[in-house]
Amino acid sequence: MTARMLPGKPVAERILSDVRSRIDALRSTGFAPSLATVLVGDDDASAGYIRIKQRQAADLGIDSPHVHLPQNVAQDELLEVIRGYNADPKVNGVLIQYPIPGHLSYDAALSEMDPDMDVDGMHPMNMGRLAVGLPGPLPCTPAGIEELLAFHEIPVSGREVVVLGRGATLGRPLAMLLAQKRPTANAAVTVVHTGVPDWQRYTRRADILIAAAGVPGIIQPEHVKPGATVIGGGVRYSGKRLLPDVDESCAEVAGAITPRVGGVGPTTVAMLFRNVVTAAEKASGTAGRTRSQAKASTH
Repeated sequence: MTARMLPGKPVAERILSDVRSRIDALRSTGFAPSLATVLVGDDDASAGYIRIKQRQAADLGIDSPHVHLPQNVAQDELLEVIRGYNADPKVNGVLIQYPIPGHLSYDAALSEMDPDMDVDGMHPMNMGRLAVGLPGPLPCTPAGIEELLAFHEIPVSGREVVVLGRGATLGRPLAMLLAQKRPTANAAVTVVHTGVPDWQRYTRRADILIAAAGVPGIIQPEHVKPGATVIGGGVRYSGKRLLPDVDESCAEVAGAITPRVGGVGPTTVAMLFRNVVTAAEKASGTAGRTRSQAKASTH
């Protein structure tokens, strides 16, 4: 068996087409959406992620003010930057590039942010909104995975989904998202992790297996139910080389699988900008109105 590939690029293109229309509708009212970013230190991968987001912002016509702080910056200085963005009427969304240097508290920085400006969806209030099903910014990678499954018409409702990984940025919020009562979710979700000695017993029964452990090659063909859908969400880097959780040989067993490169990544960036435009609509007081205008302009 050779698995059907589930690329993220066409999913991202559809999301960004909608985002672009909504931005145009906002600009027609005289409101300019913006995404403010903060980078601490000189990590090459983090700087690269910021450049990707700034390029995408420029392509969409979104203003993107940026602050680059030194590696040895004090916590108070970082918090002061966030407070400045919170108070700036020209800023709708804020992103602190993770990770930050070890002497700083990412949780404290995140908590300082206005929750409605948190385009990563990681503020404690937004995680709480997700847990109880209230509207709010969604974590980008989990939301992108739901969109990817829906775009490629992978049935989720009523299916058994196993998430390998319990991290705050992916495994835990994804489990909450896919368990919610919605046509593109509504699954029976099990979360396992490397602290479970026989985690393979769970992955082998999954209709949809989502790797979110951040352990290169942890998912091998023998861990996959024949014909299952396999989503590689967790990655690490060795220099500039991407090391995914899912070994490429899993394509010989799976029915559908994300590619090693170009799977979940593009959808994550697209969902970030969906959060940006939603925050801008809320800040402008046009939430719902510009979305209706955007839909009308596409018909």
